[in-house]
Amino acid sequence: MARTVNQQQHRQRREAVTTAAATLFARHGFAKTTTAEIAREAGISTGSLFYYFPDKPAIFRAIFEQDIAASRALLDEHAGTEDPVASILAVVSALAAPARDERAPGLLVELLRQVGNDPQLGEVVAINDTIVRDGLAALLRQAAAEERADPDLDAERAAAWIQAIIDATYLHSGDNSATDPLPMLRLIVTRFLGIDDAPATATEHDPNAEETR
Repeated sequence: MARTVNQQQHRQRREAVTTAAATLFARHGFAKTTTAEIAREAGISTGSLFYYFPDKPAIFRAIFEQDIAASRALLDEHAGTEDPVASILAVVSALAAPARDERAPGLLVELLRQVGNDPQLGEVVAINDTIVRDGLAALLRQAAAEERADPDLDAERAAAWIQAIIDATYLHSGDNSATDPLPMLRLIVTRFLGIDDAPATATEHDPNAEETR
């Protein structure tokens, strides 16, 4: 039991560090954020921070390493779906939902700055991209086979373009006063894929959905 508690505490402390770091990296940039500032934001000592992470680049990588497990679980959930169109749109919405976070644009800018300087970070990004691209491509092939999406689109290339469109939402969102990017993203994806029978989203069939977000 003690070991389980310690493991849980370890995960919680690491999460506290990555959450604090994400806020500071988005606000001040990777280069201008110090480990002492991250520790202070996380509510721990600098010495404790280095118990959980060896250096600042490792903290930055950990923010994006979380995406790998999340993406794998998301795509596994929709593998073998009976409704590939609904699954495509659900996956797209889930992948883009974090773009509503005000930290999203700043974090993506820092990712683009750092990925060329850190091969391990590049590997993290590549692994996640492959999981998402392969999962989307499989759903696109299924939708095309069922004549519910444009059969002339190459599934892998179309999946890569959808990823690029999702990434763009992170750069053009984050402002709390901005319009929710997900409805427009959904429209772009459905038009691109030639989908005419897209299922309704919560926002479309629930007039209170916008107020409760």
